[in-house]
Amino acid sequence: MTDTQRSWEKRLSTKPDELTVDYVESLSYDKRLYKYDIIGSIAHAAMLASQGLITQAEFLAIESGLAGIRDDIEAGRFEFDKAAEDIHMAVEGALIKRIGEPGEKLHTARSRNDQVATDIRLWMRDQIVTLQGGISHLQKTLVALAGQYVEDLMPAYTHMQRAQPIVIGAYLLSFVQQLERDVVRLGNCRNLLNFSPLGGGAIAGSTLAIDRKATAEALGFTDIVYNSIDAVSDRDFCAEFIFDCALIAAHLSRLAEDWIIFSSSEFSFVRIDDAFCTSSSMMPQKRNPDVLELMRGKTGTIYGALMGMLTILKAQPSGYNRDLQEDKLHVFSASDCISKSLEIAAAVVAHTSFRTKEIAAGLDAGFLDATALAEYLVRKGVPFRKAHGIVGSLVARCEKEGRSLSQLSVEEFQERSPAIAQDVYESLGAGNVVRRYMSAGAAGPEQVRRQLAFWEKRLAGNEPERR
Repeated sequence: MTDTQRSWEKRLSTKPDELTVDYVESLSYDKRLYKYDIIGSIAHAAMLASQGLITQAEFLAIESGLAGIRDDIEAGRFEFDKAAEDIHMAVEGALIKRIGEPGEKLHTARSRNDQVATDIRLWMRDQIVTLQGGISHLQKTLVALAGQYVEDLMPAYTHMQRAQPIVIGAYLLSFVQQLERDVVRLGNCRNLLNFSPLGGGAIAGSTLAIDRKATAEALGFTDIVYNSIDAVSDRDFCAEFIFDCALIAAHLSRLAEDWIIFSSSEFSFVRIDDAFCTSSSMMPQKRNPDVLELMRGKTGTIYGALMGMLTILKAQPSGYNRDLQEDKLHVFSASDCISKSLEIAAAVVAHTSFRTKEIAAGLDAGFLDATALAEYLVRKGVPFRKAHGIVGSLVARCEKEGRSLSQLSVEEFQERSPAIAQDVYESLGAGNVVRRYMSAGAAGPEQVRRQLAFWEKRLAGNEPERR
């Protein structure tokens, strides 16, 4: 172990206990930041050279040494020693071994506090783009499935009770809309975090004439964080990122919940390919949607990460505190979990079919055309509240007699309202209802065709954003 690996040791009278070494190390998980740590270090060294704080020859040695370390890490040749404590000291220690004194100058006007704040922003910036790509892939898969069911019907539910008839495509596109908000939220998070803390130092900046805007520009940041105290201690973007992951997880969990129910024998609405199911160790007849159940369960993992991150932030004194080292555990956990869930969700959607014959056979149950009948009366001049009461009484009668609304005669209808005529049957039955939907974004075939056209263009990058 070299002094460079833990430069702060000279301040202490004794070496750290091995328990302390194990407890404070973060290298076991922050080593995934190596690429960003090296990119940030090269930008910092280039700035030091431009400001005359190191020579051009020293910069070139640093740049070459860091590139070699990067290559060794990617080739699996680099040995990560927990004694180095974190990725920053691991890289710097290796650099000093390689190039000597120039490596000792790299940390000029820089602290691990602003260094890690920079690394996590650079990593998250890229990870957001990756997650947006995963969401887009899932959206495209949902759109493709929706395109197969523009005419086929299913019941929509409120309070888990049958509500109104819809085309299956409309149901699927509802998830595309939810996921689009997730894409926008992640983009907003990326914009908010894209400011450079590098050069904020430990907390108060530096007495050396560094150029923070130069490193910000080199690293692709929009600007710098102007207050050095906030630059090293801000982790708002970590909480926001995990929150965004949590909402994505919530949307995936809703889809999973639906399809777990819909794949049951009681519903038989969907069939999920065997490749994404398991069976029972005891009951040989079982086809269990375990993938979806785990997707639903992993939502709790991400919610836990969010609560962990918020708890770290709630009692932080001003400035950097070592508690913030734990931020990466929660950020990485949420990101890894939602990445896998997005990937498996797209695969499940691509290998699921709706059992349209079974769904159609039960569409008469539940009086799905009741609202359409009330709106029929509105078109006849009956106030909606009165129409609502008329239809409610007709439904109660039909339920008692075991009939559907379409099985009532005109005379029986007219007992409740003389406004009802022979043309009432054109508004009854699930098929008639969905064909009569007129409002924008409704769940009928024509509206779904328009929505499909929009999403196909939007996801191909040819349509403006719609919120």
